[in-house]
Amino acid sequence: MGTRTVLQAFEKYQRERITFVSAVAEMARSPQNVEALQQAGALSLLRPLLLDTVPSIQQSAAMALGRLANYSDDLAEAVVQNQVLPQLVTSLATQNRYYKKSAAFCLRAVARHSPQLAQAVVDCGALESLVVCLEEFDPGVKESAAWALGYVAGHNAELAQKVADAGAVPLLVLCAQEPELALKRVAASALSDMGKHNPELAQAVVDAGAVGYIAPQVLNHDVKVKRQACCLLAQLAKHSLELAEVVVEADIFPKIFVCLKVSDEWVRKHAATAIREVAKHSAEMAQLIVGSGGVGALVDFVAESQGNTRLPGIMALGYIAAFTETLALSVIAEKGLIPLAAALANEPEDHMRAASAWTVGQIGRHTPDHAKAVADAGALQSLVQWENATDSSEDLRSKCKKSLKAIVAKLTDLPALDALVHRQLPENVMQMVLEQVGKSAATNILERPLVSFQNTKVQS
Repeated sequence: MGTRTVLQAFEKYQRERITFVSAVAEMARSPQNVEALQQAGALSLLRPLLLDTVPSIQQSAAMALGRLANYSDDLAEAVVQNQVLPQLVTSLATQNRYYKKSAAFCLRAVARHSPQLAQAVVDCGALESLVVCLEEFDPGVKESAAWALGYVAGHNAELAQKVADAGAVPLLVLCAQEPELALKRVAASALSDMGKHNPELAQAVVDAGAVGYIAPQVLNHDVKVKRQACCLLAQLAKHSLELAEVVVEADIFPKIFVCLKVSDEWVRKHAATAIREVAKHSAEMAQLIVGSGGVGALVDFVAESQGNTRLPGIMALGYIAAFTETLALSVIAEKGLIPLAAALANEPEDHMRAASAWTVGQIGRHTPDHAKAVADAGALQSLVQWENATDSSEDLRSKCKKSLKAIVAKLTDLPALDALVHRQLPENVMQMVLEQVGKSAATNILERPLVSFQNTKVQS
């Protein structure tokens, strides 16, 4: 038996390993194969192949493990228990770009399921290696690393802080400036996952210059980039007035209003959320939205959307109307009460009705004219209906009751008050209605003789 025979045996062994790992990686694509692969002991067979001398075998093994871990948290836990993560992290620093993409994918597949599994990824030292991957030349490696970091950071503030401490934020901002659309949106998503937790992390994202690069992307032609850009701006603006001002100074108004009209449901929702998070902080922020034409855009958005998609638009109108009677009047002038009353009457979910009830209350509580506008839109009947419904949630009842009291306290229109008298109302609300009827009737009685006398004097 010569050298050639020996080499043929090794070549055959290598081919069989390649065939095996490629077949497992391909089978792991289909969920129906996952349980059979697990029972056949795929994890224990794939683990040694991560250290194979052939790079393509290592890459396929990492990809197969990632697809299995991605399927369920139980399989991800099994990957952790099989000591796969330390091998992946060790090889990240030395292997080629194809392996790095597969390894980062496997780490992401483990981290996505729970904070505990994400912590396991952190504990094996993966953050530092993933951050280094963000400096790679290949955009695919950067994308895979950014995705993994985003999944770790998304679970809670503690994990997000560890990602920030590893130096990921400035490199993610650089990735967001790359021309590759996939990398741009994954980087924006990872920054959003970090900035959403608390003001300190949001400030770290802002300090890295993210807003200046992300804000113009609300007009990007790629729908997924728009989606992530709007989401990031919303997550940053929600924490404080100062952060909201940073977002506004990036000239997002009126550009972001265009996103309320696009066909993608998530773009519209994230854009409305960003507007809401800015509007809630101060009258000045709300006035800026009104002055930019935002109320009309929000009203159209609420009218044209359904379900949870329009929730942030409904709340944005409520925040705007809450500050001053002039801002509330701008919502009325744009015919905002029509879709709000429709949402209150027709939305099937209690939390949607509750948001609509709250917004209607914020509009109607200012003056008799505001209250009459709410009554004319037919919203009072819906408020009474859901406040009395036995299957209404406690939150919905509470918001309907508060809005009714606030509106009735300002309502002086006798026909509207009369319509409420004949409905089943809580005792304290009925008492307010009757008091308002008495006040309004007394006012009318006092005014009528004066008008009659003045008319007589003019005729004489």
